[in-house]
Parts: sequence; structure tokens; C-alpha cells
Amino acid sequence: MDGYEAFTTLEMRVGKIIRAELNERAKKPAYKLWIDFGDDVGERTSSAQITHLYPVDFLPGMLVICAMNLGTRNIAGFQSQVLTMGVNDAQGRVVLLQPEREVAPGERIY
Repeated sequence: MDGYEAFTTLEMRVGKIIRAELNERAKKPAYKLWIDFGDDVGERTSSAQITHLYPVDFLPGMLVICAMNLGTRNIAGFQSQVLTMGVNDAQGRVVLLQPEREVAPGERIY
């Protein structure tokens, strides 16, 4: 499998966070996220350690980029179906990856 073929096997899409709450069972501070990926994909869940930069009430309505086809993981009793993408800043805090303009939930990253 060449590099491009490997990239195309990873399905990444834009989602809109519709609900967020603290996962009180997580060992490290994390949120439970419910993310809308539009009519074709629907709603998926994600666990994200983004509490340092993002207050829970700030998250609904935010667009994020997620990896879709990595399987489901149980994170502190919560089924995480997608990986919400981010990058560490200079202090090691997670900064969410987002499209720089408004796009429809469910759009595929390519």
C-alpha cells in the first residue's frame, strides 16, 4: 500500500458538536461529545481530552475534524465512535482541528 492509498483508507469528516458533558469517570479530564455528521452518516460519539482550552458550554455548535473508521473504544464507560482530531500547543494542551470556514457536517476531508 503506497502513501496515498494508506491516506484514503482513513475516513475523516467534518462534524458539528451538538452536545458535550464532562466524563466524570475518566482518569484524565475529558468530555463526552455527541457530534452530528449530517444525514448520510448521522450522529457519533467521541471522548476528548480538551478540557484545558474549551469550556463545556463553548463546544456545542463548534465544527471539528474527526477520523471515522477506527472502530469503537470504551473510554471510562463511554463508547467513543470517532477520534476528534487535535494538536498540542506549546504548553501541551490540545487545540482542536477545525475547517477555517463554515462547511456542512459530514463533508469528507481529502
